[in-house]
Amino acid sequence: MPKRSAPEELRALAPKLVDVTNDVLFGDIWERPGLSPRDRSLVTVSVLAALYRSEQLPCHLGAALENGLSIEELSEARTHLAFYAGWPNAMTAITQLKKIADERAL
Repeated sequence: MPKRSAPEELRALAPKLVDVTNDVLFGDIWERPGLSPRDRSLVTVSVLAALYRSEQLPCHLGAALENGLSIEELSEARTHLAFYAGWPNAMTAITQLKKIADERAL
């Protein structure tokens, strides 16, 4: 997985948040050996969808594809999620997944 980082345009407004995101979240948490990047992506996109964090979801759905998850697996996870996290959350997430799939011609 290419190393992720916080958007640099946020540094002027919140330099510490960008540093902590890069150093702790992407530099430590995502690099821990206990889960593969693929598994971390599945957990991340599921939690973001469940908590209706739709602004962060597209970036992480893209990363999930780069980390080896397929459109079919992500779609199945959204369907499963609907019964635990709510229908609107799952529908929003699947709409975002469709947009990414269309953009990437998958």
